[in-house]
Amino acid sequence: MWNAYQNGKQTICQIAEQNHLSTSSVKRRLRKIECVWTQPDLTGQTGYIHLDVTYWGHNWGVMLALDDTTNKPLYVAFVKSETTQDYRTAIDTITTDGYTIKGITTDGKKALFKEFKDYPIQMCQFHMLQIVRRYLTGNPKMKASIDLMLLMREMKHLTKEVFEAEYAAWKERYTEFLNKRVTHKDGKSCYLHRKVRTVVHSIDFYLPYLFTFLRPECAGMPKTNNKIEGTFTDLKKSLDNHTGMSQQNRKRFISGFFLQRLN
Repeated sequence: MWNAYQNGKQTICQIAEQNHLSTSSVKRRLRKIECVWTQPDLTGQTGYIHLDVTYWGHNWGVMLALDDTTNKPLYVAFVKSETTQDYRTAIDTITTDGYTIKGITTDGKKALFKEFKDYPIQMCQFHMLQIVRRYLTGNPKMKASIDLMLLMREMKHLTKEVFEAEYAAWKERYTEFLNKRVTHKDGKSCYLHRKVRTVVHSIDFYLPYLFTFLRPECAGMPKTNNKIEGTFTDLKKSLDNHTGMSQQNRKRFISGFFLQRLN
């Protein structure tokens, strides 16, 4: 019944009908299944990892570390918010259990790039593009924004040297645009194109980490977090089949989902 519930994506009503039971009987039997994430033995394993958190509501989520080659979970924990200490605990747990981290791909929490400076760390290029799109929209109107968006969309096809050169050329071409200020009635002034400047500050921060995967010593490193995003999507699709679950049952389901992926 649990396999049908979790992996077969069958609802309580469907399971009850197939087994000629009432829905309350099915619920009672499923509650007897204990699914608690147990940290696996990672001795001798090595590779690149994806690290991220996904949320349900605003008060809890699940942190996941995923091996890029095998797609197996290396670490799972329920968190209230993705603090730097939560990420540090994840990395320390993985390494203590015997895993050798060759590099980390993550999606933009700035404190992580300092916290894990001893590892090669890759800023997810897709999330970098999403940050830019968030401020400029997917269809910007101003010439400077249009040109920057075009460059960011081409980033995945460019080398580090080419991208940096074109980005520097863009900043030089639009220096006056970026520095333009407007004066309000109270006499105070501010930058006119603040959203574009915010984007520039973000790109400047992440620029050293956008092409880590191209380093000779980082051959095979993923440049996006697509694999972990895909895993989260599969998890949420499975949960969507079971609406109205309590937080406790949801956590049990999530633990079972990742335990099954260890096999």
